[in-house]
Amino acid sequence: MTKLWVDPSRCQGHARCYALAPETFSIDEEGYAFVIEGREQSYNEDNVRKAIKNCPERAIKLDETE
Repeated sequence: MTKLWVDPSRCQGHARCYALAPETFSIDEEGYAFVIEGREQSYNEDNVRKAIKNCPERAIKLDETE
């Protein structure tokens, strides 16, 4: 199973993921991104793939576990 998540140690709050895929990503009160609960499996959607490619800090991760 693959899970989408944002690495909080890498995120710098650029919010490009939120701009490209607001249905999957949100921003906390300090301006850092996170994956909305229940959207961890949305990594195949076009907007999410664009968000992954456009993150300047490469903070969006795909965790593949079995």
